[in-house]
Amino acid sequence: MKFELENSLFRIRSLRFLRNMLNSEFTVIILAAGKGKRMGGDLPKVLRTVKGRPIISCLVDSVKKSGLVKKPVVVVCNEHNLVQETLGESCDYAVQSEQLGTGHAVAAAKSHFENKTKKIIVLYGDMPLIAPETVAKLATFKEEDSSVLTLFTTAVKDFEDWRKSFYNFGRIIRDDAGEIIAIREKKDCSPQELEIKEVNPGLYIFDGRWLCQNLGKLDNKNVQGEYYLTDLVKLAMEQGHKINSIKIDSKECVGINTPEELLLAESLL
Repeated sequence: MKFELENSLFRIRSLRFLRNMLNSEFTVIILAAGKGKRMGGDLPKVLRTVKGRPIISCLVDSVKKSGLVKKPVVVVCNEHNLVQETLGESCDYAVQSEQLGTGHAVAAAKSHFENKTKKIIVLYGDMPLIAPETVAKLATFKEEDSSVLTLFTTAVKDFEDWRKSFYNFGRIIRDDAGEIIAIREKKDCSPQELEIKEVNPGLYIFDGRWLCQNLGKLDNKNVQGEYYLTDLVKLAMEQGHKINSIKIDSKECVGINTPEELLLAESLL
């Protein structure tokens, strides 16, 4: 009996140690400051309901069930406190004072990860289908993994039916050895590149130190005048870093930007 008790206590302590290690290893940032104008109305997009639950609650639950972190950091806009009221103390929060792009949103959360965690995971609050198991896969990253950036990618068989929204995603360009050499936005793709079925849903894992060193290098010299996370991919490549990737199920990458996509997400849940 004494041996069994000691063995049980050892397992509990080991699990606590693993949980603490993971919590110090990762920061999960959920971007949720978008106003969702295409959804209509004044309610923040991430608070629209899918199967009777706020969109963002589905993702937060997946993150917490994964065991990767105790609390994700949710980036919100300063015009609404409804997201904080909905999620309560289950999350930490960062305020993006202006909506100036995804890179700007991550920079707004910098105080939550600078000199604190080694890997930063960026997810989107309008993607309710990401599974806990997918988030948990990230815990398998080894300490010696020196990549500064890992992309989630997804591959579809075609751009028909529920997959048609993926046609507007950037294409993953690989060389003959299978290494990622570029992410080509749809508008910049050649006809041949548009046929590529592996696309970029915009989900990333960054080395924390590298991210902090390079966030300030983003510029907004583009049509939208915004700071984009995708520019960090280009920057990493220019610096000679290898870009790793993790493929995930296409259904998990369905985002909600329109009422039609909300209905689609409900049908896929």
